[in-house]
Amino acid sequence: MTSRPALVVLNGPNLNLLGEREPEVYGHETLADVEALCRARTDALGWHLDFRQTNHEGVMIDAIHEVRRSAIGLVVNAGGWTHTSVAIRDALAAVDGPVIEVHISDIRAREPFRAFSYLADVASAEVVGRGVRGYVDEVVIGCRSEVIARHPRCYAREEVVFDPLHYLPLIEQKINAFDQAAPLQGWD
Repeated sequence: MTSRPALVVLNGPNLNLLGEREPEVYGHETLADVEALCRARTDALGWHLDFRQTNHEGVMIDAIHEVRRSAIGLVVNAGGWTHTSVAIRDALAAVDGPVIEVHISDIRAREPFRAFSYLADVASAEVVGRGVRGYVDEVVIGCRSEVIARHPRCYAREEVVFDPLHYLPLIEQKINAFDQAAPLQGWD
């Protein structure tokens, strides 16, 4: 087990097909590309990244339960479960830290059934329609002041206390340095 703060990114059904399934909607990047982007960002911040994908709703709920008290933040792209799963919404409601809902496409500009999110009322922030860049931005936003201010907690990690409010200036400095050193091409 790591003593570094852990950011958890959970991906739901069909996201394992990212880059293959409907590239005109979701783009050509794969889930491995998304993980690499998130890992580069969390490594730059000195955090541990726990990145997962499942096509099974119960596995997603178990993963949320597993990390609900230990994660400094949870980034979730629940895919189609966003519009159907009260059970995932209820599991996310039990998470201690910020929950960031991410969608690669703009769910409100697509079919009417996609416009409603069961997760929105338990999420600290929601990002839609930013492509895979939304994940990278939300790895950051999960610990930026506008979200953390709503969750002013200290997180204990193996006798190390992580107080995100204390580290915000350092986090912002590292984020800016990362953005300058490794800008994402074609997303600005």
